[in-house]
Amino acid sequence: MRSFGITVDEFDRLLASQGGGCGICGDTPADENLHVDHDHACCPGNKTCGQCIRGLLCRYCNQALGFLKDSAVRAESAAVYLRTYEETTPATLTAIA
Repeated sequence: MRSFGITVDEFDRLLASQGGGCGICGDTPADENLHVDHDHACCPGNKTCGQCIRGLLCRYCNQALGFLKDSAVRAESAAVYLRTYEETTPATLTAIA
């Protein structure tokens, strides 16, 4: 907790405010801890000032934000892209190939 500038009680309150799971997907991974997500524009690297903590994320959601370069525009674009193909039927996909 020292790396993130919060106490165990603050972590627990944040977790409770998110319903006990990941702030994005809601998963509650049994085999690993949730990761403290912070704004890397404020505090580059793994340590944070504690003021820029956004929430607690599972490993997959935390990595996804990193791969999307913490960009809401990229995340929204990725969501639009995925929705486009969710609505496409398998027959249409075969025709495209």
